[in-house]
Amino acid sequence: MILQALAFYVFAFVVMASAAMVVVSRNPVYSVLFLILAFFNAAALFVLIGAEFIAMILVIVYVGAVAVLFLFVVMMLDINLTELREGFLKYLPVGALIGLVLLAEILLGLGVIGGGTTSLTGLDKATPQVIAIDNTRAIGRVLYTQYFYLFQVAGLVLLVAMIGAIVLTLRTRPGVRRQRVSEQLYRPKGDAVTVVKVPTRGGV
Repeated sequence: MILQALAFYVFAFVVMASAAMVVVSRNPVYSVLFLILAFFNAAALFVLIGAEFIAMILVIVYVGAVAVLFLFVVMMLDINLTELREGFLKYLPVGALIGLVLLAEILLGLGVIGGGTTSLTGLDKATPQVIAIDNTRAIGRVLYTQYFYLFQVAGLVLLVAMIGAIVLTLRTRPGVRRQRVSEQLYRPKGDAVTVVKVPTRGGV
């Protein structure tokens, strides 16, 4: 128990420090790297509580796909850090409001505000039912029954984010030749094939 408690405090401290560095770091590439570190330590926390499936999904999906995608998008966009710093004070009130909303949600989930049965402290009554089945089946039952429509909405949000990332990277630059598939497919035969009649023993 002492070893598990020590591992919990170490992983939790690294998660909080990495999350703080994601926000504080001036370089977007460093922020994405700290985000990957936070994901790894969060996965370790899930392993400690016996949710191995969630830990593997967190590593495979978020670290292996989403975070790496963020890293490549940030590197390809060539973000101007000076413009980002100039707009910090402009968006500070909105960011502070969103931070207060997230803090209220965390306090509500912990039961500090209006501790009902839906809070983390009120889930003790459902513990025997959760332990009776494995975590993968429990997640599937809840996700595809109670939260099915929200799951579909999340898929649409990810689709919009993917389209937005593609649109941001498709920039026209002078002097760069792009492939036009439609022109290649519908070009006439004379432009695609040239028939040369070579005489016998004459060469080209």
